[in-house]
Amino acid sequence: MELRHLRYFVAVAEDCHFGRAAARLHVTQSTLSTQVKALEREVGGPVFVRTSRRVELTEAGNLLLLEARRTLAQADRALDVARQSVRGETGAVRIGFSGIAVLEGILSEDLRRFHRAHPAVELHLTELPPAAQVQGLRDGTLDIGYSPDNGLSDTAGLVVTRGARTSLAVAVCHDHALASAASVAPADLEGENLIVYAADPGDESVLDRFGAARSQRLAHVHLVTSTLGVLALASAGVGVALVPAAAERIALPGLVYRPLRDMAAEVEVVTLGRPDELSGSVRAFVRSCAEPLRGDRIEDPDQGAADRSASTGPSA
Repeated sequence: MELRHLRYFVAVAEDCHFGRAAARLHVTQSTLSTQVKALEREVGGPVFVRTSRRVELTEAGNLLLLEARRTLAQADRALDVARQSVRGETGAVRIGFSGIAVLEGILSEDLRRFHRAHPAVELHLTELPPAAQVQGLRDGTLDIGYSPDNGLSDTAGLVVTRGARTSLAVAVCHDHALASAASVAPADLEGENLIVYAADPGDESVLDRFGAARSQRLAHVHLVTSTLGVLALASAGVGVALVPAAAERIALPGLVYRPLRDMAAEVEVVTLGRPDELSGSVRAFVRSCAEPLRGDRIEDPDQGAADRSASTGPSA
């Protein structure tokens, strides 16, 4: 039995006439009659009583009509749900993010724009270090990542979109000597305990980005894997935190921020994704984020080279 048989049967049952039902279905009356007979063979008996004036349902036909309507309604719903998924109107998007993406407003802006256009899509957010975001995208447990570029190493095979850049500042306890300064220079960090965000608590390579700060004679370096953890240590007077300037939006008791001068290092927020994404909702999220043309899209270098080769190949 095919859904077509049920649709033809329901049309005849509702019109009580083969000719009118055939016209509504845009098929010939003979085609419709053939399909109904095929259905009756499947049932094992007649579903209609045919007279010269009208068509009436048999007892089996009445029972079949009830179930046929339910079946067709469910089939239509299944098709509609699948279409909504392809259009990105349903489903879920799993997002990994670092604190700086929230502080810069990039994540909130993207979420707001997408939710307005796709209110039925579930958004699942998990705060993760950059390396965990890359791994999640590769093993399929994550769909989108928002990460500072200083925590990224191997992004081959992923789509990386550049985002906002932010300068650096220091965060210190209110009674620290640097709290009264208008700004702080790298030389002022000599002898201080430095607190820095790092994707891996054992990876001091993150300090390479802060060349001038690293060149100072520091008492100790705390590598912390949480933005709030960095600020908590600074507010407790454990040391001087080196943070993105956007962190100033987080007001903690006893914590003050001062701009960092004479230092060129910046932190950039990038968005991570897969180039061969199949999920309709995730593709819709990526399209939504691309609308403001926030940054430049950078793909796997190997793929980029292949694309350039194809575009510059011999002309006909």
